[in-house]
Amino acid sequence: MTDVVVIGGGQAGLAAGYYLRRHKLDFVILDAHAAPGGAWQHAWPSLRLFSPAQYSSLPGRMMPAPAEGGYPSAADTVAYLTDYERRYDLPVVRPVRVDAVRRDGDHLRVESAGGTWRARTVISATGTWSHPYVPYYPGMRDFAGRQLHTVDYRGPEPFAGKRVVVVGGANSGAQVLAEVSTFADATWVTLRPPRLLPDELDGRALFGLATSRLRGGAVADLGDIVAVPSVREARERGALKAEPMFARLTETGVTWADGSALDCDAIIWCCTGFRPALGHLTPLKLRATNGLIPVDGTQARGEPRLHLLGYGDWTGPASATLIGASRTARDMVARIVTETSD
Repeated sequence: MTDVVVIGGGQAGLAAGYYLRRHKLDFVILDAHAAPGGAWQHAWPSLRLFSPAQYSSLPGRMMPAPAEGGYPSAADTVAYLTDYERRYDLPVVRPVRVDAVRRDGDHLRVESAGGTWRARTVISATGTWSHPYVPYYPGMRDFAGRQLHTVDYRGPEPFAGKRVVVVGGANSGAQVLAEVSTFADATWVTLRPPRLLPDELDGRALFGLATSRLRGGAVADLGDIVAVPSVREARERGALKAEPMFARLTETGVTWADGSALDCDAIIWCCTGFRPALGHLTPLKLRATNGLIPVDGTQARGEPRLHLLGYGDWTGPASATLIGASRTARDMVARIVTETSD
């Protein structure tokens, strides 16, 4: 038996581990991946964070600035998380894919093919990357070309000379469109007109907006896409013009409500979202009708021994980001310590 079992060894799980260690709790981190780095090790190579390294760090250890300057890449982030895990000698066991969490008297039982753990508290930090979401559009099964989500995208080279539709107007959509358009005849399609932040602003402004929970504030009015270098370059050559969302797919492409059509070879679904990976918590029967688990802060309302970390704003402001997960983890562990000492 242990005090805490953390499920997930990505950025949120490591942030939780840092504070659990500081409070001298007995804990283990179970990670489904074979190597450190969390979901970042599966991102496309050119992906860039949209905040500087010093603003994309976990507690206690600043992320080094990239040698070439600019914003950290996915590889930089993997290297940082790998170093962080080793630096603090966090007790990560991998690869362990948790199948179920069940009530077991005064404890929770965490079950996997690799073993079973009993804990006073369980922190679920499995993230969303393993559950990509693509909205349904009429004709999706008719389209004869290639369809892929961001999780399947590895770079622009396979699309050289092809006609590609990139769907999604946030940061990932803008970055993918920027590089695909250098290899392919690319069309950007978004639900609403994309809005780039002024060049002097980046993810720090977006994080401040999320944590203050402003609505209609000055930063929100300025935009929500960070103009990283690749996006700026695409803007300068006029590649960032976006079309409204199409109405349906056809065998050869897409059509809009007004009857206009575009033939294409591939559709990349960017920024269409992810869903939290919560299947291991099914035995606890905590989900609401919207598929999420109701929480007070990070603590599940229907099971106070369970905390959820890093899934997005519903489990802490901006908690799906490096710095957001860190701040939420700090408050979460303080709450766990207080409740377990009562």
